[in-house]
Amino acid sequence: MSNKKSIGILGSGTWGVALARLLQRNGHHVTVWSKFQQEVDSLHKTRAHPNLPGLSISEDIVFTSDVQTACTGKDILLFAVPSVFVRSTAALAAAFIPDGQIIVDVAKGIEPDSLLTMTEVIRNELCKDGRHDNVKLVALSGPTHAEEVALDMPTAIVSACTDMDVAEVVQDTFMDTCMRTYTNADVLGVELCGALKNIMALAAGISAGLGNGDNAKALLITRGMAEIVRLGLAMGCSEQTFYGLAGIGDLIVTATSMHSRNNRCGMLIGQGKTPEEAIREVGMVVEGINALPAAMQLAERYQVEMPIVAGVNAVVTGKITPAELGHALMTRDKTREVKQSEMNVRFESALQRRRMHGETRRVLVGGTFPMLTAEEIAWLKAAKERGTWLAVALVDDGDAVKFESRRESLRALRCVDRVLPVSDWTDLKDAVHNLRIDLIVAKPEQVQQFADQEGLGVEVIIN
Repeated sequence: MSNKKSIGILGSGTWGVALARLLQRNGHHVTVWSKFQQEVDSLHKTRAHPNLPGLSISEDIVFTSDVQTACTGKDILLFAVPSVFVRSTAALAAAFIPDGQIIVDVAKGIEPDSLLTMTEVIRNELCKDGRHDNVKLVALSGPTHAEEVALDMPTAIVSACTDMDVAEVVQDTFMDTCMRTYTNADVLGVELCGALKNIMALAAGISAGLGNGDNAKALLITRGMAEIVRLGLAMGCSEQTFYGLAGIGDLIVTATSMHSRNNRCGMLIGQGKTPEEAIREVGMVVEGINALPAAMQLAERYQVEMPIVAGVNAVVTGKITPAELGHALMTRDKTREVKQSEMNVRFESALQRRRMHGETRRVLVGGTFPMLTAEEIAWLKAAKERGTWLAVALVDDGDAVKFESRRESLRALRCVDRVLPVSDWTDLKDAVHNLRIDLIVAKPEQVQQFADQEGLGVEVIIN
């Protein structure tokens, strides 16, 4: 792949157009797609975006309403549509996306019910046709207001992908004197931060709308991040991610800037407007509102206490007033500030020790994993602690959509290094040989399944 790339951008909102300008200035050929012909005509004619004052769009940037034109022959395809349209856009574009395509997503959200992040939604939708098993997905996220990127103000962002070679391709593509790009392998952590920080920005805006000051804003930012970290650790993310650009960096800028739609929407709600009135006045998508249903479902699934998220949800759904939210948060039962679990401490310490000593021990576990509860994740972490590399043999029950969802959930866990599909336990012998497994960790209910197999040639531990 040459330094000069052909890039297709799906979405002509503020972020898509600001990034189009940055990429074109970096020497790349850029095509921007919008579903709406009127929008395409306006951008092509005026070379300006109504919500990006001061931005001048180069004549070299192509605008189109034809999704095939936007997707065909591109080195990188960028999804820059609101989170609620990511799945439908992926479905629309699927026929024109080749397998192996690098796809970068900049939407920030979590799909309700499926609880998939945006890169997982794209993969899930594309894989339905059985022809996109090798697409390379990158989450691009960080403290990046389009209004400032469009004016060449200094900005930093994170390119997150489990394949570091791909993450670095994206890093090189976006990085210039105004945009500093970092890489991170913790895709789930980066995407979780991007979605949940919008809810915390709503809370900060509601507080400001009530007339509270900087102390309250700092309180909500800090304790909001504590809630995000609790959920992220329960889901197997890296704690370092939350204290980086995609985590606390993005939360700070979203909760403090008037460029932030979520902050402005929250402020209007705090001043007495209904959520519907506030969204109309903001005039653009408010992702924090969209993220609330999934955030509530995740908190329930992983049994994580998230009082700020629950409080904002209660305000948005009309169950309490903004003033009642403030009172409820300030009068909660007293608690300690730091509560890192012993299990997470042991997991991180074990990983660090083995890396320092250069040890390698490959562990295999297996099962259907229909739902990744906190107990299941703790069991996987405990299995990983017995080695340095963990593979999961995931039983395929024949339901392609559900299987892909289970596989993506496992892939997102930091403790899981490889997920391989198996039809039943008789596949394990080949897996042990091909993956050079040193140890199998099984659950008590799997004892008979392993007893029925002979010649595995490795130790089996029941845990």
